[in-house]
Amino acid sequence: MNEIGSVEIATDTPLTLLAYSQSREFGNFILVDRLTFNTVGAGMIRHSLRRGENLTYQKYEVNKVARAAQKNQQAKVIWLTGLSGSGKSTIANAVEKRLYAQGMHAYVLDGDNLRMGLNADLGFTPEDRAENVRRVSEVAKVLVDAGLVVLVAIISPFESDRRRAKSLFEDEEFMEVFVDTPVEICAQRDPKGLYKKAAKGGIPNFTGVGQDYQRPAAADLILNGEDELDENVNKILKVIL
Repeated sequence: MNEIGSVEIATDTPLTLLAYSQSREFGNFILVDRLTFNTVGAGMIRHSLRRGENLTYQKYEVNKVARAAQKNQQAKVIWLTGLSGSGKSTIANAVEKRLYAQGMHAYVLDGDNLRMGLNADLGFTPEDRAENVRRVSEVAKVLVDAGLVVLVAIISPFESDRRRAKSLFEDEEFMEVFVDTPVEICAQRDPKGLYKKAAKGGIPNFTGVGQDYQRPAAADLILNGEDELDENVNKILKVIL
């Protein structure tokens, strides 16, 4: 029985199209069953959902330099990468506390926390991990624009994803910190029980067990995850302050 509806259609390859109001030839389509070759639907195109090319970046008179100057600080991203259990979140938390105590404005973007909201729809395939890093880096960019010191604590196991994140920022705005903790130590700590679960096959693509971690090729700072917390915090603060 025929029905009429409004739908959004995504395709694997780009298509040449126009709105039906602009061109009847390029603004209509049919859907064909690939097995029976029967026509199963027809439609008219209202508009393309790819509107990015029609956007213009809006600049404001109060910029990130002014926002950071008002806070008497330099806005930047401290990107902590490393295995699960390496100490990224612990270090980020301690750095934020120290900055807060000194009257500075900082914010932690924690990978696990963001997966409970913004990235709740993502899994742990390489593709989803890349999208996870992309979203986090875009949020970090907004916070840097607000003049904040942004502490990103996220595994980000692939070098290409980290390079892409860095490309969003000016050189002095981005600092890659590798929390270098052996996987054996991370597994011993295992604060969330994830390594045990992954070893039993309960977590596919778990970094360090079912999926490799690519060590940073040129990290700005390498921290020994087995060192005292204050020692690692001081190394980061020396760069920020």
